[in-house]
Amino acid sequence: MEISEKCGIFGVFGSGFEAARLVHPGLWALQHRGQESSGIASTDGKTIMVHKRMGLVASVYKEADFEKLLGESAIGHNRYATSKGSNIRHAQPIVAGSGLFALAHNGNLPETTKLEAFLKQNGVTKNGKNDSEMIVAALDVYMGQGKSMSDAIKSAYPLFTGAFCLLIMTKDALIAVRDAKGIRPLSLGKLNGGYIVASETCALATVHAAFIRDVAPGEMIVIDKKGLHQEQIVAGEQRLDIFEFVYFARPDSDLLGQSVYEVRKRLGKYLWEENPVEADVVVPVPDSAFPAAIGFSQASGIPLEEGLVKNRYIHRTFIRPEQHLRQKDLEVKLNALPVVVAGKRVVVIDDSIVRGTTSGKIVQMLRDAGAKKVYLMSTSPPVKFPDFYGIDTPDQRKLIAAWKNLKEIQEFTGADGLYYLSYRNLIKAMNLPESMFSTSCFTGIYPIDIGKRKKEINAPKW
Repeated sequence: MEISEKCGIFGVFGSGFEAARLVHPGLWALQHRGQESSGIASTDGKTIMVHKRMGLVASVYKEADFEKLLGESAIGHNRYATSKGSNIRHAQPIVAGSGLFALAHNGNLPETTKLEAFLKQNGVTKNGKNDSEMIVAALDVYMGQGKSMSDAIKSAYPLFTGAFCLLIMTKDALIAVRDAKGIRPLSLGKLNGGYIVASETCALATVHAAFIRDVAPGEMIVIDKKGLHQEQIVAGEQRLDIFEFVYFARPDSDLLGQSVYEVRKRLGKYLWEENPVEADVVVPVPDSAFPAAIGFSQASGIPLEEGLVKNRYIHRTFIRPEQHLRQKDLEVKLNALPVVVAGKRVVVIDDSIVRGTTSGKIVQMLRDAGAKKVYLMSTSPPVKFPDFYGIDTPDQRKLIAAWKNLKEIQEFTGADGLYYLSYRNLIKAMNLPESMFSTSCFTGIYPIDIGKRKKEINAPKW
């Protein structure tokens, strides 16, 4: 898998909470969704305080930071940069210029023409702002006109063209907002009379919060001392990004009432039913392909082995390897086990094949470890179209399936056989209607307008 993560958001509102200390383990549970920066904003009802830095959750926070992050309400954010690059300036949560609120955003706005025009009309310069920062600026304009935060959100909502889950913290409320298609997941939970909002249910479980329901597409939920208030801003239509099931979400999360783990096992089962190759061992690419490999192994009777070992302490790094290792950086993250693969016909299962370069390196790594044959299998169909909703695949020219056919991709990766799960069985594994998903990376059908970015898309060559 070569797709980079989206972002993770987590919010807390409740009497008696040390909210920032609850957000911290929530962000740890969502580390897989963003590994470049992390931040927490909290309020004691009078002041909004924020702490954010580049790096992983484990390194960003110290005890002294939580002694300053006071209050019973807080929001947190783990960022993977999809807009304006990776630096501390764009780390979140973002505190508005007025100081009236802080915001955390999961998603991406591919079309910002209306938003930029609105800001310009109101004397706000773009000045390098990314999509999240423009959202904050627009809300701040409406707040400056005397609107309440709820009214500001409803007024600004039509300006936000794209995928967004927003957590907005004022000095007396926590507000969750989701785009009209529900591209990104967002869940609501309850804990000791207070409320938790998180990108995934695994984060609710981490703080022992009880899952209530998903925030609905097009919905705004306001949580304050009077309780929880719901308003449907626009009519919603559920179109969750199907890659959440394929790769992004943790296997211990539930999405749309379905266990991610069980869905991935079904992906593996159907992969075997479509491609019953003769092999000696099934090897998953760590970590997201493990459930699918289990399903493949159980359906085929071919034993599952951990033939690729991941260094679990390697995440995103801002330090380049020493020169002679730069071309072999994958070997820092993965090692093949000769004792597992030597002399054997190996089925290696990955969740997807995007650019193809990593897949080729893995195939060669297994050969170097003595594999007799290497059959490369993907639990998703060919990725032929770019994503504009928060995944790092915005350039179609880098998607190998958009310009090479099956035989050419097999030759590029060096595999003895290359097999993709069919689109039909991808949908079947969800146990939900196709209409509930965004499958744009496979079909080129974008449920939210991508505006001028349409010019970047070409018909695949096969």
